[in-house]
This record gives sequence, structure tokens and C-alpha cells, in this order.
Amino acid sequence: MTAFARNQWYVAAYSHEVGRELLGRTILGETLVLYRTEEEGTPVVLHDRCVHRRYPLSEAPTRLDGDRIVCGYHGFTYDTTGTCVHVPGQKRVPRTARVASYPVVEQDSLIWVWIGDPALADPQGIPRARHLDSPGWVTVRGMEPIDCDYGLLVDNLLDLSHETYLHGGYIGTPEVAETPITTEVDEGAGIVRVSRHMDDAECPPFYAKSTGIEGRITRWQDIEYHAPCLYLLHSRIAPVGVLPEADGSDPNGFHTEITYAITPSGDGKVYDFWAVSRDWATDDAEVTEFLRGNNHTVVMQDVTALNLLQKTLGTERTGYQELSINIDTGGLAARRILARLVEEGEKPVEKVQ
Repeated sequence: MTAFARNQWYVAAYSHEVGRELLGRTILGETLVLYRTEEEGTPVVLHDRCVHRRYPLSEAPTRLDGDRIVCGYHGFTYDTTGTCVHVPGQKRVPRTARVASYPVVEQDSLIWVWIGDPALADPQGIPRARHLDSPGWVTVRGMEPIDCDYGLLVDNLLDLSHETYLHGGYIGTPEVAETPITTEVDEGAGIVRVSRHMDDAECPPFYAKSTGIEGRITRWQDIEYHAPCLYLLHSRIAPVGVLPEADGSDPNGFHTEITYAITPSGDGKVYDFWAVSRDWATDDAEVTEFLRGNNHTVVMQDVTALNLLQKTLGTERTGYQELSINIDTGGLAARRILARLVEEGEKPVEKVQ
């Protein structure tokens, strides 16, 4: 089981999911309740258990009274800092009556939460995915919970050769598995880059039906994984023979950003936040709905495979040795980085005198 790196930022929700309705999520085994303040609309994240009898604060009949949460079981009331400000039937509020509050940042239409030591939460360390809410881009998105170790999802996304076999008829073609990869690792920054450039490839239905391209294509897949949570796939296609301009622009090509936020929910459970963004055919509603449905199908193929893989690994004999090959280079680098982040998070913080 892949250990959790606690002193890191994780995506808890999309911006549109968080409002005046209480939303419950579990991250790294910590139960959370999310909502927005009434006037400013600022996101708030608190521990999702009342201190009195542990009733979930995200569940009815718990409600908001202004910016305060009123527990639906016995009426304990908490402000946005998690401090209990009212106990029914008595004036004195016990000093220990408070729930944890968590650092939260809203950026690029994502709600990021810090589960570890609040003193270490630096918003500057959150990786960017500007295309998710930038002008000129259209995005379809969703989230699927998977009953698997989050490390398995990292492996899955960093090795796209599985597209050929698991996602044939959607995004996979023979060339994806047959084309060698190049891998770059920035250990210090915690970034893994895996690239696969196909000069002459079959155009998969995902792109053929959305772009109208007929015939063979040049296809670029450039992965950028920011451990532990954010995965970006910079995808470009163009008809064979159409080369980018000197400045890198593709006047006759199509640029698509595929984004995943990989958020561990608990042991053997992960939230798979997925999004497909494009800067072409932005006014075409049919293309939007096609990409939404097609990518959801692809995601669900991964969900089914990873759920099965988790069950299979749970039945392996003691001493089983995993086999890795060249296509696993990026995934193995990600494992090393995740292990380092876990180790660093477990070290005591030295206080400056």
C-alpha cells in the first residue's frame, strides 16, 4: 500500500461542487466538510465530525446558520475556524470544543486542501492548471472514486501504453504501445515528465470524430506529473506532414489538455478527478458532449481495471516479485518521489530559536 504524504496539497473538489450545501469528502483518511461563506463565498474546510457524539457535519439535518455549522444531532455550533461557539442548554462552551480547520486555496477551478502541519502550508507550492478556467478554453470534467491504492492510478497514468489495449476504439491505437518513451525526472521539484511522439499514427475515434481529421496523424503525448496530486497530459495532434511553426504554434493542429487530480481518500481508495480542456471548436456543443461522454467511458474503463487489479494484488502470494520494463520508467520515478515526500513529512520540523 502506498503511504500518504501528508504535508502536501491535494484537490478536495471542483470549485463548482462547493457552495452553501455541505459537502463531505475524505482525504488521507481525514473526514472533511466543505462549504462557502455567505458574503465573500470563501471556501471553508473543517473536520467532518462533531466533538460531542461524532455526528458527521456534512449530513442532514446539519445546516448552515450564516457562516456557522449547526450540528444536526445536538446543535453544537461551529464558526469557520472550527471553534465551537454555542452549546445548547448551557452558557459555558468547553475549551476543548473545537474541530480541526484546514488550509484551503481555490485556484484554477480546483479546491486545494492541506491535510498536514498547517504551519507548512505554502500556497506557492500548488502546481498550476490554468487552462481549466482560462478564457478561450472549454473544459468537460468529472470525478470517479476508485477502490484502489492511489499509487496504482499514478502508475496507470504515467504509462499510456495501456491505451492500445484497454482503450482501443476510443483513444488507443497500435502506435501508442509501439513508440518508445523519453523520461525526465526533476527529483527536487517532484516532477516526472514522460513523452511519446508519434510521427505517423492512426487517428483514434476520440480525435477523428471530434476534429474531423481523416487519415494518419502526427501525435504528441507529453506528460507532466507533479507529485503527489496533479497530472497534466499535453496532447497535440495534426495531419501527417503538418509541422508546427517555429514558435511552436500549430495553426493546423489541435491542442488538448488532459488533467487528472489524484487524491487518496483512504487506504485502497482514491478520488479520480478528470478533465479534458480544448482551445478548438469552443463553440461546438456537439464536440463538447462527445468529448465528455467519450472520456467518461475511458475513465470508467480505468476504474474497472484498477478495481480488479487492487483485488488481484490482495490475493498474491507472499514474496511475489513485480516485473518492470522500459515503459515503467516514469512510474518508478514517481514511486521514488512519493516515498521521499512521505519520509520528509514524517521528520520533525526544526524550530528556529
